[in-house]
Amino acid sequence: MARRLQSHAETDGSLLEGPVRTCIGCRQRASRRELLRVTAGSDHDGHPIVRPDPDGSAPGRGAHLHPTTECYDLAVRRRAFARALRFTQDGAGLSSVPLADYLTRIRADPTDRDWSSSS
Repeated sequence: MARRLQSHAETDGSLLEGPVRTCIGCRQRASRRELLRVTAGSDHDGHPIVRPDPDGSAPGRGAHLHPTTECYDLAVRRRAFARALRFTQDGAGLSSVPLADYLTRIRADPTDRDWSSSS
């Protein structure tokens, strides 16, 4: 008989229900729906990039990040993308510019995705 597991994590005194992930920028635990999933991919020239995966359906290893420029900047400073995505070339050549562009775009158009935990 299969058991249904429900994960609970406590952060700052509040109980998180459902899948819980850790932001690679600020290292805070949050509900999966509050975070943006990113994956390693390639651009049209074949150069490795960090690609946003807002639907969470892209194949391959993913990492999670709060959709804020603060967490993005922390992740870049800590070189967290290459480590979390297990990119083997020490992060050399792994561009996160497409992710930065995406974060800028969703901040300019807040109706792109509802990031609130109330939905």
